[in-house]
Amino acid sequence: MFARAFRVRSNTNIKGSDRRKLRSDVAAAFPTLSTEQVAELVPNKEELNVIKIYSHKGEAITVYMNHRNPILFEVEKVLYPTVYTLWVYPDLLPAFATWPPVLQKLAGGADLMLPGVVVPPSGLPQVQRGTLCAVTLLGNRAPVAVGVATMSTEEMLAAGMKGKGFAVLHTHLDHLWEYGDKSSPPTLAPLVTDSAAMESAGDEEELQGKEPGSSCSPEPEQHMDIRDLSLRDRDTCAELLGKEELHENRAAEPAEDASTEDQQEAGDSRTPQEQMDALFNQCFFHALKCKVKKSDLPLLTSTFLGSHMVSCCPAGKQLDIKKSSYKKFSKFLQCMQHQRILQVKELSKGVESIVDVDWKHPDIKAFAVPEGFSPASAAQDNKSEDREQVYHAPEIIPLYGVSTKMIPLFQESGHRKGSILSSSEVRNIIINYVKSNELVDETNKNFVKVNAILCDCLLDKSEQDEISHLKWDELLSRCLERLQPLHQVTFSGQEPVVRKGNIEPIDISVAQRSSNKKVTIIKNLELYGLDPQCVANTLQQKVQASATISPAPGTKDRVQVQIQGNQIHHLAKMLLEEYQLPRKYIQGLEKAPKLGRKK
Repeated sequence: MFARAFRVRSNTNIKGSDRRKLRSDVAAAFPTLSTEQVAELVPNKEELNVIKIYSHKGEAITVYMNHRNPILFEVEKVLYPTVYTLWVYPDLLPAFATWPPVLQKLAGGADLMLPGVVVPPSGLPQVQRGTLCAVTLLGNRAPVAVGVATMSTEEMLAAGMKGKGFAVLHTHLDHLWEYGDKSSPPTLAPLVTDSAAMESAGDEEELQGKEPGSSCSPEPEQHMDIRDLSLRDRDTCAELLGKEELHENRAAEPAEDASTEDQQEAGDSRTPQEQMDALFNQCFFHALKCKVKKSDLPLLTSTFLGSHMVSCCPAGKQLDIKKSSYKKFSKFLQCMQHQRILQVKELSKGVESIVDVDWKHPDIKAFAVPEGFSPASAAQDNKSEDREQVYHAPEIIPLYGVSTKMIPLFQESGHRKGSILSSSEVRNIIINYVKSNELVDETNKNFVKVNAILCDCLLDKSEQDEISHLKWDELLSRCLERLQPLHQVTFSGQEPVVRKGNIEPIDISVAQRSSNKKVTIIKNLELYGLDPQCVANTLQQKVQASATISPAPGTKDRVQVQIQGNQIHHLAKMLLEEYQLPRKYIQGLEKAPKLGRKK
């Protein structure tokens, strides 16, 4: 819910009567809290604010702040505690433990799957479907996430601890946590029953990648499945290679946060073959994430191994395919191709090349570069290609501001001049206004009667004596037309920005120069987070034509890209397919040259 940035709509102080109501709601929602604890959570005199926000999906959420930290949030009239509150009252909710590497996935928006839940010897807490629960990390009782159980404890056990266990609402490290003081979870000693669970988990707390088969746990299958939170099932690869070792080595995959080097420092008990498998996986994902760029494709598999993967090998270690379970590098790549991470083809007889890579594959995105490598040095050699790989199309949401003329229509719902609303909010406000004022036509429900306020707000002077009814869709479209246009742009990893007016599309035009030569001109790339120089370089490589950057006429801080020839076909493929920009934000694609028929 808070994995991505949210939009703050209002921030007000809570008065006395509202505080009493909030205390009553908290006491009803969390009956285990004593009267003193409720009064401490919702104090009488200290500053207590209520913030109205909208999530990136448009959900309306109320957040209560105390001491500059969010303490509660409310969705559809249901109260939930934040991690800041749970650190003060760790036993407020039934808690389920998971492994530390899982937290990064939860903070990124993933739900908690049952293979990632640690089952203590004393058994799981008894909960029903829909019960609000806390998630802790093994070895620390301080909750790091809040979620709702998707099945009862009995159903979890009956399902063999497989499937989705909890729909996660809020976590440590998400944007709601960032809205507070960004403090870290306290270290709270586990209860007596939890210590037994830690012992039964063997060395998994310090050896995140230890082979499940070497554990003393009576349920090795359960420990293997923890890695399924980030990696797809590799059983098919085991069939491809004709070996069971690969299936057993799933827990040693490096796509989790713990690196192979960290595991060996902690006393890795895996066989040399298993360690080499893990090293190959680590260097493979490291090379794809930091070394290879799209313009390198097709890439010889021998070059990928000798130049890219070898350069990602940690100091003191050496890649040797003969010492792995794969025995041949072609079989290793077959496995990765079967997982749809990349595509390998024999472009010439006996010579294989990597022709495509799925940069959005969850295993690539989940891989964390080992600490032994400097991110700066990795980015230095491939600065421009890294920018290309990490580009994500911004999320653009049209918004509307209440104008002076529209105040009478919106003040009934508590809005004033300048209030920012989404189209769905405008629709709901208009519908509620019509229904509360009984303006729906009794004879035809498709029409709305125009009262004095609707007349002043939505009708022109020449229409006021002629129009007495409006259709629903016309009523809503007139309302949106008379509101101030705004738009919100959210770039990956950044806070949303609200700007006036509608966003300008990327403008593509074809101009004719001397000697009847044509050039393609691209403007407004900066509005979508695209580096014009990077786009120019990429286009120049793709079409083998000269590309230049120049100031855009009529603007102060924008530039335009100019490339020889009519290159709209190549440009459309790059913007629509590679950069995943919606077509509605690109203007001029219809000017592409028509492909003539072959004679």
